[in-house]
Amino acid sequence: MTYDLMNIGSHGIRASNELLQTTSKNISNMNTKGYIRERTEHATMIGNQVGRGETVRMLNEFAQKQLNRDISSQAYYQQFTTESSRVDTLFSQDSNSLSTSINSLFNNLQQAANQPSSSVTRSLFMTDAQNLVDQMHRLSGIVFDQRSVVNEQLNVYTSEANNLIENISNLNNKITASKGQEGSNVANSVFNERDEAIKQLSELVDIETIDGPNGEKLVFLGSGQSLVMENGTFNTLSLNGDPDPEVKDLKLDVSSGSAVALDVDISTLKGKIGGILAFRDEILHPAQNQIGQIGLALADAFNQQNRLGMDLDGNMGQDLFTIPSVQGYAYQDNTGTGGVTATVEAGLGKNVPATDFRVTFLTATSVEIAAVDAKGNVIGTPATANVSGGVVNSTTAVPAGSDLYGLALSVSPGAAVNDSFLVKLNSTTASSISLATERPNHLALASPIRTGVAAGNVGSASISVGTVSSIGAGFTAGSTPGNAPALANGQITITKTATANEYQISDGSGTSTFTITPPSKNMLNQAGAPFSTYGFDFDIEGQPATGDQFTLDINTGGFDDNRNGSALSNLQSSELVRKDVITTATADNLATFNEAYAGLVTEIGVISNQAKTNGAAFEALANQSEAWFESMSGVNLDEEAANLLRFQQSYSASAQIISTARTIFDTLLSAAR
Repeated sequence: MTYDLMNIGSHGIRASNELLQTTSKNISNMNTKGYIRERTEHATMIGNQVGRGETVRMLNEFAQKQLNRDISSQAYYQQFTTESSRVDTLFSQDSNSLSTSINSLFNNLQQAANQPSSSVTRSLFMTDAQNLVDQMHRLSGIVFDQRSVVNEQLNVYTSEANNLIENISNLNNKITASKGQEGSNVANSVFNERDEAIKQLSELVDIETIDGPNGEKLVFLGSGQSLVMENGTFNTLSLNGDPDPEVKDLKLDVSSGSAVALDVDISTLKGKIGGILAFRDEILHPAQNQIGQIGLALADAFNQQNRLGMDLDGNMGQDLFTIPSVQGYAYQDNTGTGGVTATVEAGLGKNVPATDFRVTFLTATSVEIAAVDAKGNVIGTPATANVSGGVVNSTTAVPAGSDLYGLALSVSPGAAVNDSFLVKLNSTTASSISLATERPNHLALASPIRTGVAAGNVGSASISVGTVSSIGAGFTAGSTPGNAPALANGQITITKTATANEYQISDGSGTSTFTITPPSKNMLNQAGAPFSTYGFDFDIEGQPATGDQFTLDINTGGFDDNRNGSALSNLQSSELVRKDVITTATADNLATFNEAYAGLVTEIGVISNQAKTNGAAFEALANQSEAWFESMSGVNLDEEAANLLRFQQSYSASAQIISTARTIFDTLLSAAR
């Protein structure tokens, strides 16, 4: 009996000591990162002796996985919001506003048109034109700077993720090796360390885990690709810019780089890496392209209209802006030696959408041109075009309905079938567009033609000032306008005949008679060939009498003439910026310069604010999951303090049992003497 009491008491002391040690460990590790609360459980053995205790971690794996998922989403939106808010602030500042520069440019253009012979007002316009170019460069620089920040952070985060992946694999090996040794137990601290590494990895990318044999944790990306596998094998993340080395794509290196790297679907990535990639693709990339698109449309429109006018030197207008040509980025799997250079086709700047373009060789003499988004996905229907003399533009053979997006391509020989090139015309233009001239006199405010009414006319008809739609290569001051032959007596003459709606026209090509369809609009077009191809036209308004004459001749000099200046000013309210790649014949798919920039700023603000809202929601979810997880796995000081008192009393009671057994034993010995 005494032996039983001694046995019970000694086992009780041992069990209480184990409980006290576990409780003390919980209290001392309360602030240890990644520590999971432990509990010692005892089993009753035969003979009513308390058995050896087993210390287990109080871990709810479902709560842990939910916490990791919520942490990934929270980190994604935190990263996205941090980056996008900075760009939103920069673009919304008045000092960085492209609209301010555009409005100032057109205001000074109007001043120049009001005083067409003043070199001062023309100089102010040229100064504002340079300021506009500088502003586009500044905005482009902001985006490029942010892209550099993105690349730096991607390098850091990817390195951190790879270190964590390797650490998880090593910890798996420790656990597996210990499990394989008979009688060996793995310290709970190793499990805690592995769980903490998995949690930290979930802050970088979205992951899922499953239990492997021998206590391993197998880790996968949210898209299902393996990161940590059995037997200590693991895959790492890498960055590769294809075809643009400055735009890094996330890859999964398989078998330590001995196999082809796999693409990672960043749309499901989450975590900090997913957030910063989404920021690049949803904010930076579109912003850079839209800035360049506005610059392209504006420069092309100004160049085309200025060419239709006469400058202060009495010469035909020339380009005001230099639109760059860009070299296409060759994809890494290309096998040929060819190349592609692209620019905007003159007069088609409004056809260019705010995207990049992929040019793929279908044969040696035909290409496919597709608009692509930041992820390389094709938008709309690709167009096919023949390569004629190393050139692809709207004049080459293009199937009906195909959209070349206003591009003019120059193709160097040597490309193989299926070779592809990424053309980044918009983003390059934003940073490299420049002025083609700095001379104020080159602003062509005057019209190259002038119209008049014969002094002897008796009818009530008048002639319009005329419009110019194209200028032939030989049209210079004092020479022939448009595609017209030499003018007889320096002018075109139209005379009303006695027949209703009939006129006689004379110029260097001779004299002919034609009948119009009222009203008397676009008279040269109604006169037919060759007059309809001259590149200019006019209307006759009112009722002419028989024999009334109307003339059109070259506007030599062009001083104090602002008719082309008015046409240049009208560009501000003209819809010249393409909105979407996919459109219909009846859709309003064009915007003004200011509308396009306002849309850019608004889009950045909307995306940024939406990310803030989503971030707040996922932060609340993460906090809730954290509280749920901590309620089961975290250390509660009140609970541990109560346990400490309870186990202390249990220890004392067990010691009292031993003391009682000793007293009984001594009594028995005394009785036997």
